[in-house]
Amino acid sequence: MARFIDPRVDWAFKRIFGSEDTKECLITFLNGLFEDELVIKDVTFAKTEKLGLRPDDRGVVFDVYCITNEGKHVIVEMQKKEQEYFADRALYYTARAIVQQGIRGIWDYHLAPVYTVCFMDFVSQSPILKEFRTDLVLTDLQTRQRVSDRMRIVYLQLPLFDKHTEAECMDIFDCWIYIVKNMNMFEQMPFSEKYPVFRKLAEIGDLRKLSREELELYDEDIKNMRDIYATRKFDEKKGMEIGMAKGMAKGMEKEKLATARRLLSMGLSDEQVSTATELPLEEIQKMKE
Repeated sequence: MARFIDPRVDWAFKRIFGSEDTKECLITFLNGLFEDELVIKDVTFAKTEKLGLRPDDRGVVFDVYCITNEGKHVIVEMQKKEQEYFADRALYYTARAIVQQGIRGIWDYHLAPVYTVCFMDFVSQSPILKEFRTDLVLTDLQTRQRVSDRMRIVYLQLPLFDKHTEAECMDIFDCWIYIVKNMNMFEQMPFSEKYPVFRKLAEIGDLRKLSREELELYDEDIKNMRDIYATRKFDEKKGMEIGMAKGMAKGMEKEKLATARRLLSMGLSDEQVSTATELPLEEIQKMKE
């Protein structure tokens, strides 16, 4: 049985990265992710539900939403299943966090930067997401220079993280990704001696220390995640079966055409070749033409 919770599950993800008493986890992860760019000393958690500007507007619900000590807004999401417009979804979430900064009355349009971090527990089919990590920013097409720091989206495709042992992890960001991907399989929490935050993680992520209510919430999310994986595997299997069937049908059709050409070259009539190959008579006649 697993000793630790699985961070890829909604309840566990929010417990680790979205709780006031565990915000050290979020801070160290973000500082590792944006090393040499951000130095976050503290965060304040904001409401994860954002209503529309008008009563009939669509609202959004973030997994984790916080504001850093420097006033930067950070959204952190865990996505377990691909959507057709997943990349656009992240853009929409980021835009909503930007628009929500508008105020009534006199305003000079000064905006705080919004960072959106998307954990992806799948490999996307999007042509713009090919690597484990993809960073999107606003740049000039000609100069390739960044023109604004007010929007930043980072996609992290967990299956493409290519470090499979503790020894391969070179910094705290590598350690965090390695743990997020594998934590439910650990008997002991790795990297605890080097980074004290993982001692904290071991404490809050120990299944034996969960209350009965917490365990019920976690188990329900585990069931949902397993259903998603089972559905994904079924779809992949059906896709392979359909692909194989189409390939076999195409191969048989190609073989029939080759046989028909040989029979025609031997002088058999169109009707005889059609009967022998089970190809339509019209198709045999077109081949002769």
